[in-house]
Amino acid sequence: MALRHENGVSFGDSQLDIREELIRYSTDNVYVAEKFADCVCSCGHRVFTLLMDDNTGAAAHICEKCETDHGIGDPDEYYDEAEPWLCECLCESELFEITVGVALYVDSEDVRWIYIGARCLTGCYGDWKMQWNGYQTLLANV
Repeated sequence: MALRHENGVSFGDSQLDIREELIRYSTDNVYVAEKFADCVCSCGHRVFTLLMDDNTGAAAHICEKCETDHGIGDPDEYYDEAEPWLCECLCESELFEITVGVALYVDSEDVRWIYIGARCLTGCYGDWKMQWNGYQTLLANV
């Protein structure tokens, strides 16, 4: 792992660097990400396009290889109201490795805040308050 920062932009060498960046970002946000899952398609591929509306709290990623659409969090509840946009890196790439991080309520396994991190340039591409019982279920479905 070698996360480095240049001119306010973070660069990572591997998907693990996304976790470090989410911890840094979430520490500034007060609710520190402490549990993580890397997005992996059922076909085994790890590169996706990312659609998100962090105002509504909805996100999805689409596998570059098999084009399977995967929701992140609880998009079924919010996606009809969402106006998702296709995320794009500063380099204009629309393909990412994606890691989801969550902050939990104190002395609980319930999710308080979700962070969507991605790597082309490494960063937090979206975050919002979320109430979800049991982080394991949420992270198992990314």
